[in-house]
Amino acid sequence: MRRLILIWFVLAALALPAAAKQDDDRLEPLFEQLLTVDDRSVIVAAERQIWGIWHESGSDTIDLLMQSGIQAMNRGDHKDAVEQFTAVVEIAPNFAEGWNKRATAYYLAGDYDASVTDIARTLELEPRHFGALSGLGLIYDAIDQPEGALKAYRRALAVHPHLQHPRRRVEALKKELKDRNI
Repeated sequence: MRRLILIWFVLAALALPAAAKQDDDRLEPLFEQLLTVDDRSVIVAAERQIWGIWHESGSDTIDLLMQSGIQAMNRGDHKDAVEQFTAVVEIAPNFAEGWNKRATAYYLAGDYDASVTDIARTLELEPRHFGALSGLGLIYDAIDQPEGALKAYRRALAVHPHLQHPRRRVEALKKELKDRNI
């Protein structure tokens, strides 16, 4: 039954383009705030607004699939989450957040190769996606590739210098790499 509902949604959505655009005029000033403002409340508000814009699909079907996939991730059903987000990227291949969410589901399922592939697509569509860049750092950390992790975290911080985890990991990785080279 669930499969039939998913098929129905996919067929219904084929005529509906996803509207989230990474060149949305609202994004540039928000990213500028991340780089120039030190007020924590302004930074948090800007980040929330960016995530909100990234989640705007313009399609009720995509929104429903995204919500279903997020719920599946929250309950630990990574297989179902991947299926939901796969439907999203098949319907809306230019919707960066669909790729990012599927990358997250793959990461949680331990499929790092698939996650990296989807992160690459996310970054093709939205090079400033600090969530995807941070996720890439997490993967490189998980597979013990500190140079790759350091590079990914630095890229995330170049876009959003107030991210706490990447900031802590950059400092720890610099020390770790220095100690390895001694």
